[in-house]
Amino acid sequence: MTKAQFDDLIHAPARLRICGVLRQVEQMDFAVLRDTLDVSDATLSKHLKTLAEAGYVSLSKAASVSRSDARRLTWITLTRAGRNAFDAHLRALHEIAGIAD
Repeated sequence: MTKAQFDDLIHAPARLRICGVLRQVEQMDFAVLRDTLDVSDATLSKHLKTLAEAGYVSLSKAASVSRSDARRLTWITLTRAGRNAFDAHLRALHEIAGIAD
């Protein structure tokens, strides 16, 4: 179990929500994540860039089997480091709130 550790980078509301959604899945398409969070492409891109620079998410492009054009989908994955940091951050929030695990 990862030790409780408050993470300022994850704590920003949009990034906290991104990590929370990604924590529940193996990977997610950019458009699905954008629609789930109800944010703009630019907002999501900005926060994903910050998380990627920290090593918390990875992004990969892949052709879509359902599309006939050459556009590719962007897939987002919460990395092992991202999962550990998110879990540690949640533990820290529980400690702050006085919630026992």
